[in-house]
Amino acid sequence: MVKIGIVLGSTRPGRIGEAVAQWVHGFTAKRTDASFELVDIADYSLPLLDEPVPPSMGQYSKEHTQRWAAKVAEFDGYVFVTPEYNHGPSGALKNALDYLYAEWNNKAAGFVGYGSAGGARAVEQLRLVAAELQMATVRGQVMLSLFTDFENFSVFKPAGHHEQSLATMLDQLVAWSQAMKSVREQQHMDAYRS
Repeated sequence: MVKIGIVLGSTRPGRIGEAVAQWVHGFTAKRTDASFELVDIADYSLPLLDEPVPPSMGQYSKEHTQRWAAKVAEFDGYVFVTPEYNHGPSGALKNALDYLYAEWNNKAAGFVGYGSAGGARAVEQLRLVAAELQMATVRGQVMLSLFTDFENFSVFKPAGHHEQSLATMLDQLVAWSQAMKSVREQQHMDAYRS
């Protein structure tokens, strides 16, 4: 069974993303094809990238990086719950992605965006970042509007049709996570033989 991390991509005080991530996590409780864990990047207190060596080298010198790397490495795929700030994802989420490299490679990613345009532009940017980190992103995504899915722009009350979008994205994500797991296993076997 694959393991999926639901990554809460906002660290802002008073963030509404926590309710969104909890909604995603609660929805996954009905599924039996994967295990899901909520991962809050705020729990890792990552400063702006402070590693002296590029992440692609895998030589993490800071305790916070090693802790973050160990957590990310546990998963076969990810649901990134992202706000949209100024047509892009939060700086905190981009920073958390930039800290690591190999831990993201050959894994699948899906997105739940929220903002004035449903987080669509933040997700577009994250897809580019994910590609560079060798993640396979699924087509399905959830786009939550601050105008229609949040009462007074603060209390999360998603419209019912979002459950179908979430189910579709999760179906794709689980399938792709399983496929990418076999890619990683084959790479491991090939490396072992050489």
